[in-house]
Amino acid sequence: MKAAKIIRRFLVPSFAVTGIYAWKYGCMISPRAEVELSPLLKIGKGTQIGSFTKIKASDGPLEIGSQVSIGTNCFISSHTGGVTIGDYCLISPNVTIIGNNYRYDRLDVPICLQEKTSKGITIGRNVWIGAGVCILDGARIGDGAIIAPNSVVSGKIQENAIAQGNPAKVVFVRR
Repeated sequence: MKAAKIIRRFLVPSFAVTGIYAWKYGCMISPRAEVELSPLLKIGKGTQIGSFTKIKASDGPLEIGSQVSIGTNCFISSHTGGVTIGDYCLISPNVTIIGNNYRYDRLDVPICLQEKTSKGITIGRNVWIGAGVCILDGARIGDGAIIAPNSVVSGKIQENAIAQGNPAKVVFVRR
């Protein structure tokens, strides 16, 4: 791990991170959240990040729009493909957004030693993500969509759709 990454991750106190992001972006981050100081992380004005949430953007871009509400105990991690969250999104507690995956095609090499892949994740504007949802690499969620609690999203969800299940399937389209 590079020295700058170690300093940003382990030596900067959480209240300092809260102050830096409040001054730089005009957002509110709980001092109990673990948000990485990174030039790859951009947070929109008026965004609120709850306690015990972890946000990692050391390997790829992570853009969070304006007026986004991220509940407690969420985990958001970007990788080379990046993660984009649109404006006015509601992200409920215990949501996991993971922007990478491991290859697993070689049987002679342990999965954890195979290379990582990253297609990226895009979440549109005005999306409501229910509690306990897991959003995996390659997911695309359209504007105005609602994802029901405890669903797993790994593909594309159209605009204004309500999706649920594992894997998440559209059950209704809002009109």
